[in-house]
Amino acid sequence: MTTATHSLLDTQENPYALSHLDALEAESVHIFREVAGEFERPVILFSGGKDSIVMLHLALKAFWPAAVPFSLLHVDTGHNFPEVIEYRDRTVAEHGLRLHVASVQDFIDDGRLRERPDGTRNPLQTVPLLDAIESNKFDAVFGGGRRDEEKARAKERVFSLRDEFGAWDPRRQRPELWSLYNGRHAVGEHVRVFPLSNWTELDVWQYIEREGIELPEIYYAHHRDVFKRDGMWLTAGEWGGPKDTEPVESRLVRYRTVGDMSCTGAVDSDAVTIADVITEIAASRLTERGATRADDKMSEAAMEDRKREGYF
Repeated sequence: MTTATHSLLDTQENPYALSHLDALEAESVHIFREVAGEFERPVILFSGGKDSIVMLHLALKAFWPAAVPFSLLHVDTGHNFPEVIEYRDRTVAEHGLRLHVASVQDFIDDGRLRERPDGTRNPLQTVPLLDAIESNKFDAVFGGGRRDEEKARAKERVFSLRDEFGAWDPRRQRPELWSLYNGRHAVGEHVRVFPLSNWTELDVWQYIEREGIELPEIYYAHHRDVFKRDGMWLTAGEWGGPKDTEPVESRLVRYRTVGDMSCTGAVDSDAVTIADVITEIAASRLTERGATRADDKMSEAAMEDRKREGYF
């Protein structure tokens, strides 16, 4: 019997029992409120991707009818999908939120970073992120990472301590028995907080359906000009693709995850509704990052190496 079936039976037998999604929502809301009580200057990483959208939705719920007591931070690679940036800016304006933008392009322009030969900027996000955390004195940074996404993220605690250089050391992870979170940190250190740690991709989509959350259209099937590189369908852009040997074709695709255009692949799909997407994900045997993110395929430990350097 599946967890979802158990949850349904428990709810039928006990009308006061929480459903699976209600339990996940309650845990995430508790985490947001715990951070608000423990830290002085938290910030929410918000890119306009589905996980950060759900995270913001939960934050709005956690403090309603008051305003969210945190600002937002986006590390902008400059190679973002236009649909996602439009959604980001519209959402910020709609809820009257404050958005900090850490621009990778600014760091390239002033020489603090150097453009990679492959045009990929995802690995370049770490320095602007750490600079923004330090300059704004953020002591807690909410991220949308989930344990089901990738092996290194499965090692994370909900409260992930980072040292004065922003680095992650799995040996310094603290126990979180009975959902008790330890936010203690020294001056210069900060804590990454992951309210969606125990969610899966399927949970996220089922919650989006239940809550009626709007997403950028890029998450649903649409015709797009793409080209194939390393087994993935990529969108052409100023970052350097396609090459002369990479023909562009129009295909019906959607995106399971959204990041830098140079390393985020689309998947062939005819899922045009949330119900279609849920059916598609339930049948998938590949994680969203494993199927669509080239930056995670650089090595077996690519994500863990970047997290040790200060990445999300």
